[in-house]
Amino acid sequence: MIIEITLLCIAAFLAAFVDSIAGGGGLISLPAFLMTGISPHMALGTNKFSSTCASFTSSIKFAQSGKVDSKILKFLVPFTLAGAVIGTHTMLNINTEYLNTIVVVLLLLVSTYSIFSKNIGMENKFKALKKKSVFWGILLAFSLGFYDGFFGPGTGSFLIFGLIYIFNFDFVRAGGNSKILNFTSNITSLSIFLINGQIDYRLGIPAAISMIIGSRLGASTAILKGSKLIKPIFITISLCLAVKIFYGIIK
Repeated sequence: MIIEITLLCIAAFLAAFVDSIAGGGGLISLPAFLMTGISPHMALGTNKFSSTCASFTSSIKFAQSGKVDSKILKFLVPFTLAGAVIGTHTMLNINTEYLNTIVVVLLLLVSTYSIFSKNIGMENKFKALKKKSVFWGILLAFSLGFYDGFFGPGTGSFLIFGLIYIFNFDFVRAGGNSKILNFTSNITSLSIFLINGQIDYRLGIPAAISMIIGSRLGASTAILKGSKLIKPIFITISLCLAVKIFYGIIK
């Protein structure tokens, strides 16, 4: 059991480190929880518990560094919350078979666009808040809040890309704002798992501690190294997520 928890903590640390930079940490952490032998629902709930602690930590770090825009988030956070509530309650009533395919296609498109658009996300070109950008931001926040509550994989990557495209942020500022939105949807879904008793604290607490350390270090690295570091990691994680989900479809 000690070896099992140690390996889980290592995976949790790496997952949080990567997730705080470019999203996609669930690619590492969820399989690690499943490998401990707990049920899929318990793995999802325990992973959500640990990852919520991590996203809270990285959110604080980004906010302390001035990489979070409260004037924008005050419009987006309520819609992320609403979307997550609806998405979580809808989760058991819709077949995710077709959603898997859609997510793979979207991740590939996002990755390809980021690869060939050399300047995207490299400089912060946000100037002023406009009604049009607020509208699209609200739509993004609600849609990805719903998606994160309902399904989840790739939420962080989609948020970063969407915020860059809509508000002309660089990867660092998009990452900071995405963490606040991701934390909002995470804690909403976590509440449902808590109510249903789907959290194994024996595994969740040590994993959460490891994730807190990893997320803080990852956020510090992202802020220090900037978009030149984040962009290649963002593209790599997006492609890995697409491959993993596609493998799950054809398996």
